[in-house]
Amino acid sequence: MVNAPARLLAEFIGTFTLMVLSIGAILSGSDITGIALAYGIAVFISISAFAHISGGMFNPAVTIAMWVTKRMKSIDALAFIVTQLIAGVFAAVVLKIGYGTYAQNIGTPTLAQPIKPVYGLLVEFIATFILMMVIMGVVIDKRGSYATVAGLPVGLAVTAGVLFAGPLTGGAMNPARWFGSAIASGSYANFWIWIVGPLAGAIAAAFLYDAVMKPAKK
Repeated sequence: MVNAPARLLAEFIGTFTLMVLSIGAILSGSDITGIALAYGIAVFISISAFAHISGGMFNPAVTIAMWVTKRMKSIDALAFIVTQLIAGVFAAVVLKIGYGTYAQNIGTPTLAQPIKPVYGLLVEFIATFILMMVIMGVVIDKRGSYATVAGLPVGLAVTAGVLFAGPLTGGAMNPARWFGSAIASGSYANFWIWIVGPLAGAIAAAFLYDAVMKPAKK
């Protein structure tokens, strides 16, 4: 990997930032709008700060979508995913220490009642699919008019995704978002929803965008 220290540090800090701000908003008692804005703004500022260094992924689902569409080497993708997951755990542990008895389940995504797991899977798939389509259009496809300010539309897509999916599944759209909280809290119920849903949604969006829109690949 070229310039590995800088790229991995960028992914770590970016993932840590979105975890701390989004989960912190939950632990502080924000409503769904506040949580959505915190998550979206975190993504916006992280992409704005680090996209030119690492690509600004901060999400194993996005990283895997880049890998399966042959935009990343296997070793690079693996290094990114491990870094993102570690950052997620570190952020959740820091919040658990900082909030103490207020931490509860450290913002681990859960299913609302009476949402069935299969519906939760579909919700995470749809939210991540939309997010990945936006990423393909404004980050990956340089023909788009928003390529130079990609953080804004991606952040807005995350905000909208949380407003849609948050009340139903927590609106993670990111395996690292679930993983960090789950490890810190020891809560793993229906874990596959927040792994399979985002992965399938991101991969489907990336392949569909490539097939129909035909962006150039470097």
